[in-house]
Amino acid sequence: MALIPPRLLRALESFNSAHPWSHNAYYHPWLLRQLPRGFGRALDVGCGTGDLARLLTVRTTGGIEGIDSDPEIIGRARVLTPPGVPVVFTVVDARDGIPAGPYDVITCVAALHHLPFAETLTRFRDQLAPGGTLVVVGCAREADAVDSLLGAVSVALNVVTGWLKNRGRRAVSRPVAMTAVTRPPEMTFAEIRREAIRVLPRVRPRRRLFWRYTLVWRKGAVRGGFGMPSASGGRVTWSVPGLGCRRCPTAWGRFR
Repeated sequence: MALIPPRLLRALESFNSAHPWSHNAYYHPWLLRQLPRGFGRALDVGCGTGDLARLLTVRTTGGIEGIDSDPEIIGRARVLTPPGVPVVFTVVDARDGIPAGPYDVITCVAALHHLPFAETLTRFRDQLAPGGTLVVVGCAREADAVDSLLGAVSVALNVVTGWLKNRGRRAVSRPVAMTAVTRPPEMTFAEIRREAIRVLPRVRPRRRLFWRYTLVWRKGAVRGGFGMPSASGGRVTWSVPGLGCRRCPTAWGRFR
């Protein structure tokens, strides 16, 4: 973040600690627009406290599986989930593999930089059902002038949004969804894009605000066709891709 002097950076960090909010959660509506209106089995990798997994349950006919390597955060996800909601949370280290598919949907928000990138994308690809959808919201390391410019804009937007969301008050505690262990990303967007295209043909990498990027990929998508097959519960059904807005929202969120 070369555009921000160290003294100002410390002041911003102090402000954001007092006025926190999760921009990962802000991406959830955008992420849902990338998915079919109904689907079978789904997997949320790095589910944290389960906010996204619970949102996915309104569209599933095959249930949602949320996995995370942190037993404490999985415990919180289970406590926060009402009885009867079709989601199962399990302690799984995705570095050792993910539960066997096939899955109609795989999501991964702010977790892929904790894992071996190409290997994990390959696992997602192999466990996704024909016609299934993979959506990744990831973290990238700042590396060039475009990143610096996006970072400077993000800082200003984050201050305004943090103030508004907290109504100008100092937060008593951080939101539960922001208590998971974090680490800085090592890969730049250019590196991420190159590896993603190598592993996932026709993937759509996009650079976003707040050191984020997105990947959207549909397995076996047919260009110009009516739809694509989706395997669920041993049956093959058809869904129509391309429904819903693909426009990315302004990715406001907490300063990291």
